[in-house]
Amino acid sequence: MEKDFYIKNMVCNRCIKVVRDELEAAQFDVIQVELGKVTLQVEKDETINDKVNSVLTKNGFSLLTKINEQVVEKVKVTILSLFKELPLQLKEKLSEYLSKKLHLEYSKISKLFSYTEKITIEKYFIKVKIEKVKELIQVGELNFTQISQLLDYSNVNHLSSQFKNETGMSLTQYKAMDQNFRNPLDQIV
Repeated sequence: MEKDFYIKNMVCNRCIKVVRDELEAAQFDVIQVELGKVTLQVEKDETINDKVNSVLTKNGFSLLTKINEQVVEKVKVTILSLFKELPLQLKEKLSEYLSKKLHLEYSKISKLFSYTEKITIEKYFIKVKIEKVKELIQVGELNFTQISQLLDYSNVNHLSSQFKNETGMSLTQYKAMDQNFRNPLDQIV
């Protein structure tokens, strides 16, 4: 039978590769891997969760067995997936987008996320956005106006203000430092 396993801390395509490779190396029959979830072909085995979790924890991931944990991780994965391709293509409010994607009322998603993560979804979204700004600054191919447009800021001043509030420094100061001060996406809170 096929069984889905929900995984914490999967934030990029490398995570997908690691999870697939490690589970296959452990002789699991992997059907599909996506951010936050793997589908395996398994036999009835009461210790399957422990076996899968053992492989995952060796690689910095963990198995999510509670529904509330799975919903929170789905929110994170859904937000991170918005930044895979730029420009940011959010044509509706974030609340509406998440509600549609997760098939749940936003009020429930929001309360669950805030309670579990001790941060609002909107604040988490801003933090992810700022990490993307840092990445784009470090790549060095775009100016601040272009970055603000790619990430759907109303103008460069809005980006600059939000960046300063989150990092304590201006865009120019950050760029001048020419160092990697990015936070890992799986540790944003």
